[in-house]
Amino acid sequence: MDWQKYSCHGCGDCCRDFTVQLRKRDVQKLESQGWAERIGEDVTQEFRGQIYLKRRQDGSCIFLREDGLCRVHAEHGFSEKPVACQVFPFNLAPGENSLRVGVNFLCRSVQRNVGAGLLDHRKDLRRFADVIPELNRPAPEAPLARGIDPADEQETDAVIESLDGWLQSEDFSMATRLDGLAFVIQSLGDAKLENVRGSRFVELVEMLVGVLPEELALLPVQEPSRRQSSLLRQAVFTRTEDPRIESKHGRFRTSIDQLIRSRKMRRGRGFTPFLTSELPQDVDFRRIDGVAPFTESPDCEQISELFLRYARATLIGRRTWGSAYYGWSLIDGLQAMVLNLACAVWVSNLCSAADDRPFCRLEDVQRGIGRVDRHVGRAPWLGTSVERLRQGYLRIDDGLRRIIIRGW
Repeated sequence: MDWQKYSCHGCGDCCRDFTVQLRKRDVQKLESQGWAERIGEDVTQEFRGQIYLKRRQDGSCIFLREDGLCRVHAEHGFSEKPVACQVFPFNLAPGENSLRVGVNFLCRSVQRNVGAGLLDHRKDLRRFADVIPELNRPAPEAPLARGIDPADEQETDAVIESLDGWLQSEDFSMATRLDGLAFVIQSLGDAKLENVRGSRFVELVEMLVGVLPEELALLPVQEPSRRQSSLLRQAVFTRTEDPRIESKHGRFRTSIDQLIRSRKMRRGRGFTPFLTSELPQDVDFRRIDGVAPFTESPDCEQISELFLRYARATLIGRRTWGSAYYGWSLIDGLQAMVLNLACAVWVSNLCSAADDRPFCRLEDVQRGIGRVDRHVGRAPWLGTSVERLRQGYLRIDDGLRRIIIRGW
C-alpha cells in the first residue's frame, strides 16, 4: 500500500481516546521504571481481571504530556512503551503464511495521508511480530462463506483485486463505485457457493464486476426503508459506543443506560442520545437526514479521496474477515466493510448537522470515519450473532446498496 502513508506527528489523539490494556511484560517495564514512586500514584488499574493504563479524569493517559508526547517515550524510548501504544495505528493479525497488516483511520496522520510510506515501517512491524507471541501462530484462512471451507489464495486474491480495481475506476463517480461495491458483495452473499470454488468462483467475481455499469443502470436503488434506516442507526450505535472502565456506575445501571440510548437510536425520533464524548449529542434526527450529499460539499474531492483510501486500505489489509475480525468469513467480512462505510457517512452527517451546516466538510468526514474505524476488530460486540443478523437483513431488498450511497 505505497499510496497510504503514516508517521506519528505527536497529536496525542490516541493517548486521549483509547483505554490501553497491558501485557505482563508491559507492567514489569513500568514497575522497573519507577513511575508510581515518581508520580505519587499508581499508573495502572485493574478491571475485570485485566490490567490497564490509568487515565486522568479528562480521559487522557496518565503519561500524556501537555505537548502531546508520551512521557515514557520521551524518557525511556519508543520500545519501552506498552506494546499496544507502539503498534497503533497498525492493525496486525496472523495469517496462514504471513502477517496481515492494516492501519486504523482514527489516526489523524493516516486520515491526512502524511508521513512515510507503509513499507518504510517494515523494521518496526517485524519487531512487533517478535514481541507479540500470538502473531507468530499461523491462523487458518477465513471461510469463503459461513459454513463452508476456507477461501484459498486464488479466491481471496480474486475478490480483493477485482473490487480494488473497480474502486479505482476513475470513469465513474464515487457514488457509482460504492454502489457497485455493495452490489457485488450482496450478490456474493446471496449466492450458493458450496460448489462454486476455485476458478469457477474467480469467474463469478470477474463476471459480477465486469457487468457493473450496465447492471447498476438497470437496477437503480431507492432511499433506504424505515427498517433499513433503523438498522443503520443501530449499527452506528454499536460502532461508537465506548464503555469506560473508569465509570462509577455498576454493570446493571450501565446496561440499562445502553439499552435506553440504543432504543432511541433505533427509533430515530427527536434528538440523538449520548454516543461518546467525542461526538455531539442532542442533534435533531431530521436535521441529520437533511444533510446534503457529499457532492454538494466544497470538499467533495478530498472527501472522495479519503473514502477511497479508507475502503481500499480496509479491503487490501483484510481487516474485516478472518483472524483480524472475529474469525468471520470473507463474505460476511465484506458485508461488514460496506456497513462500516455507511455508518461513517451517518456519523459525518451527525457532525455536520450539529454545526448547523447543510453539507459536510472534510473534518466531519474525518471524524465520521475515525469514530467508526476505532472499533473495527477491537469491540467484541461487533463479532456477535446480532451483527450477523443485522447484516443479513440489510442484504435483503438491496439494503446494503441503499445505505451505502445515501450520502452521495
